Amino acid sequence: MSDTVTIDSDTLTATVAALGAETQSLTLKGRGELLWDGDPAWWSGRAPILFPMVGGAPGDTVAFDGATYPMAKHGFARRSTFVLEEAGPDWCRHVLTDSEETRAAYPFAFRLAVTHALEGATLTVTAEVENPGEVPLPFGFGFHPAFRWPLPGAEDQPHRVVLENGAEPPLARLGAGGLLAPDRLPSPFSAGVLTLDPGLFEEDAMIFPEGAGTALRLEAAGQDAPALRFAFENTPHLGIWQKPGAPYICIEPWHGMAAEEGAGPEMTARPGSVTLAPGGSMRFGFSVSAG
Repeated sequence: MSDTVTIDSDTLTATVAALGAETQSLTLKGRGELLWDGDPAWWSGRAPILFPMVGGAPGDTVAFDGATYPMAKHGFARRSTFVLEEAGPDWCRHVLTDSEETRAAYPFAFRLAVTHALEGATLTVTAEVENPGEVPLPFGFGFHPAFRWPLPGAEDQPHRVVLENGAEPPLARLGAGGLLAPDRLPSPFSAGVLTLDPGLFEEDAMIFPEGAGTALRLEAAGQDAPALRFAFENTPHLGIWQKPGAPYICIEPWHGMAAEEGAGPEMTARPGSVTLAPGGSMRFGFSVSAG
């Protein structure tokens, strides 16, 4: 793929594209590829950046102070070309700013900087949203990375997600039109452990609006099996998703969720929506460590 940059540590190699500032590969040296390859037969995404909203909007329409604008699911950043602002051997930063095209859907000045950095066996992805304008900036933000399931070297082993806080957070599902259903369902976690099965995703993503904590592990069950540890920064909502039967699992930390069923299109009414004052900034991040 053109317009990519490759960064390297003694343990990992990552490639990042200008389109969407999206991670294209994450290779654990001596073991293989960790990231989903974007096979369009299943899903062409790999690790999209979700901005200025997470999830869907009623009728693919959002509103600001009563004025409506078209906005596709997960916003426009994933389809936008970022500028490579700066890079070193083990890190890179891509930036997206408002343009005539973005203002057709989102009438605000903004700066979104996404940084990928490697240190040893850890990839850290951070995003900083800045409001250089003169009016408040409403938005949601999320990460949507997809990892190989099964992990390399664990092809015949069951996999599980383990919340480090040991919690059993309530489950939310998407309802009509891909909007957030109001009911909270019993947790699929037991003492923080969820054994993965494609049947869990027959009703689309599993969404945990609160209680999932700030760290988890995706691991195979065998002795000395591979594992990935995730840590989250300023992303209180968690999504876990697979297209049933596909060879990937998405671990998605968000600050914001889909609009609720029955709600209007106002951006500020969306669950987890942020409103950033003029001159303000907010940072979000996650790290994944291979073990």
